[in-house]
Amino acid sequence: MKIQVRYFASVREKLGAGETVSLDGGDAPRTVGELQGWLTRQSAAHAAALDDARGLRMALNQTLCDADEPLSEGDEVAFFPPVTGG
Repeated sequence: MKIQVRYFASVREKLGAGETVSLDGGDAPRTVGELQGWLTRQSAAHAAALDDARGLRMALNQTLCDADEPLSEGDEVAFFPPVTGG
């Protein structure tokens, strides 16, 4: 399953605009929250930018969501801080 991950504000400054990730196998994340955890294990930069303690907001297909929202092929998941300004 391929998921498009997008980053905004301070998360984007640390990780760039986004990436496409391939999630296959029995240990592949099934929810947005599991995806966040999976991403934090990909690199030290991901761990720092996506740490749960930062209180990041999440969106699935451009709609704010909770961590337990299920993932599907082709979804777009976005991570951003609680206040992005603008």
